[in-house]
Amino acid sequence: MIRVFSRLKGGIRSEFVDSGSLEAFDTRPMIWMDLLSPTPEEAAAVGRKLGFELPTRQETEEIEFSSRFWEDDHGIEINTYFFVRHENNAHNEAVSFTLRESYLVTIRYQELKIFDDFFRKLLLTPSSFIDGFHVLSGILAMRIDVDADVLEGLSKEIVGIGRLNLREFGDLGRFLEHITSYEHINITLRENLTDKQRVLSSLLKSARVPESLKKEFTMMIKDVNSLITSATFNFERLEYLQNLFLNFLSVEQNRVIKIFTVMSVIFLPPTLIASIYGMNFKAFPELSWPFGYPFALAMIIGSAVLPLYVFKKKGWL
Repeated sequence: MIRVFSRLKGGIRSEFVDSGSLEAFDTRPMIWMDLLSPTPEEAAAVGRKLGFELPTRQETEEIEFSSRFWEDDHGIEINTYFFVRHENNAHNEAVSFTLRESYLVTIRYQELKIFDDFFRKLLLTPSSFIDGFHVLSGILAMRIDVDADVLEGLSKEIVGIGRLNLREFGDLGRFLEHITSYEHINITLRENLTDKQRVLSSLLKSARVPESLKKEFTMMIKDVNSLITSATFNFERLEYLQNLFLNFLSVEQNRVIKIFTVMSVIFLPPTLIASIYGMNFKAFPELSWPFGYPFALAMIIGSAVLPLYVFKKKGWL
């Protein structure tokens, strides 16, 4: 799907264009072309119309920084990540930005809510977006605001997990799963922010970027740095919760081992007495006693009760 935004007198016009009618389309007033999951035919048609080859999906997902930002005599090409979260799962979706002259071309392969929100903002405040550089700045600024909200929500969730009573939580394995999922989300978000930090740093060094926008990019990179600091603090919180969980698990295991130890000590004397009186010797003094059996039972019970009394008095039970 190809959507084009063109600057006209009094505002900005939005229209959808198919690959067949793209050849006759006037791109002179265009400030932004957004391609959502373009087919090979659409990508080829846009490339022929604009005079350059569009990056493939594989190229947009390259992790080398040289593949994520480069500048030549024709313009700037950027491949960056947009954070996507679904409940306890998260991933970074690659989005490609190509700046040529005064227009911007974006390529993405997933519906992203931020683009729908920015479409509305662009149409409602057309005077704020005079060219592709301003469109790029607006998208990055909105994305950073969204990342800040996501990070704030994630921090609250982590704090909420930390306030849970582990004894009342029930399944301790599920508690560990929560910590692991939050670590994955935080790592993904941290990678996303680090990528934006690099992109913004490169934009600040570019001679093609207008000086007025460099001030905005400077503010954005400060915001990103503060978000990275918050993400690092989340790692520390999660590490603390993990240590707390392991310590609690160790205490619980020690309690179980303590119970087994106490039970072993309690039943050891009765076992010894029963073993002695269970020996098959002819010369057994107590064998002919009328009260030998009750006497042996009393000794067994007494030897079991006495350790219980001692342990309880010392607070070991």
